[in-house]
Amino acid sequence: MKCLSHKMFSLFAGAVVLVSLCSHSYAQTASYSDAKATDPETLGWMQGFPPSPEKLIMQPESDFFSFPKLRWTVCHIRELMPTKRVRKGSEPPLSLEYAIDKNIDSVTFNTMGTEQTMTWRDSLGANYTDGILILHKGKIVYEHYSGCLDEGGKHAAMSMTKSMTGLLAEILVVEGALDDTVKVSSIIPELIDSAFGSATVRQVMDMTTALDYSEDYSDPNADIWIYSKAANPLPKPKEYKGPNGYFEYLQTVRQKGIHGEAFGYRTINTDTLGWIISRVTGKDLTQLLSERIWSKIGAEQDAYFTVDAKGTPFAGGGLSAGLRDLARVGQLVLNRGRINDQQLFPEEAVANIQAGGDKEVFAKAGYSTLKGGSYTSMWWVLHNEHEAFAARGVHGQTIYIDPTVDMVIVRLASFPTAANAKIDPTSLPAYQAVAEYLMGKGESTEAASE
Repeated sequence: MKCLSHKMFSLFAGAVVLVSLCSHSYAQTASYSDAKATDPETLGWMQGFPPSPEKLIMQPESDFFSFPKLRWTVCHIRELMPTKRVRKGSEPPLSLEYAIDKNIDSVTFNTMGTEQTMTWRDSLGANYTDGILILHKGKIVYEHYSGCLDEGGKHAAMSMTKSMTGLLAEILVVEGALDDTVKVSSIIPELIDSAFGSATVRQVMDMTTALDYSEDYSDPNADIWIYSKAANPLPKPKEYKGPNGYFEYLQTVRQKGIHGEAFGYRTINTDTLGWIISRVTGKDLTQLLSERIWSKIGAEQDAYFTVDAKGTPFAGGGLSAGLRDLARVGQLVLNRGRINDQQLFPEEAVANIQAGGDKEVFAKAGYSTLKGGSYTSMWWVLHNEHEAFAARGVHGQTIYIDPTVDMVIVRLASFPTAANAKIDPTSLPAYQAVAEYLMGKGESTEAASE
């Protein structure tokens, strides 16, 4: 990838932001060489009354999501952009039981494709982890905070938001409120002339739509920049004549190819799915997520979504939430919709997700760290020996669910580069190693009790 005047562009929550330096040189300078050196507290971002000019992260400057500023921004989105609340409900939070296992820090694994050995603890810094929590059999066995995050804070979930949107859609499908076989235009007539109009709801849910749309951040003429201008919640320039908001932009997308033939990861699919969900339920995502999930799981905190200028929640990446609450969501999914002795939604919804999508269709996308995987209902399915599946977001966000070991791992991070392909080699083997450790520990306990 070529540099664009030594700078490249990125997108977060519909706002165009400047990300300095080329992807290969992120965090490689002497000043920003590792997680410790780039810790927001160490660098003093937004400290002081007022902060000194060189320590400010604010609007209307557009570099708040550049590295290393992003390490502060991921915990402070609400201070930079308009948001809508996902209410947790009026009931007291559900306490999570602790059974901390300090030995997890010393669990070792080989990084993907190498003989290099790394410990679990060392992997946290290597992946710029801001917070990580492991649930095993419903109990917290590991919890760690660093960077911008603490127990009371919220962190950007990035594209894990897509999995929340996809879960809601899958629930509606199983309950019969949404037919995933119909054309999108039958639900949203406004999209009849767009690429989405001729796609089925399922093709949108599995991102197998054929779109004439480029999400190449290194290309200043890519469609992603037209989309970002439309979605930007800040006032448009007087000369701006393009679409305003997610829904208006989606009507302009054209088709290229045949729907259903190949997987193509494009955020605008999730924005379309968010519109579909809202149209069939009469509720926006913040309200529906609150009613069906957030207010039922014993959450400690409200969550929130970023919105466009018309107040539409960003279905593809706008969620911010607390670490333990995301773990509660992970546990709910692991338990196939059951929590607190309540069945919040049909088990079949999670069973459908866990079964995965079309592997051959997914393989065409060429994800080297996810070979043999698939994608369905906005969830990544690994199809490994533990039948793991995950919600994933850029810069290292993960809800990793291992049904075989009864384990949920939630990681929130601010890795310098967006692509998880850079993080997977020291993440996926780490998750598997911890799973095997916990499984072995359980077997040892059972043997000792006999």
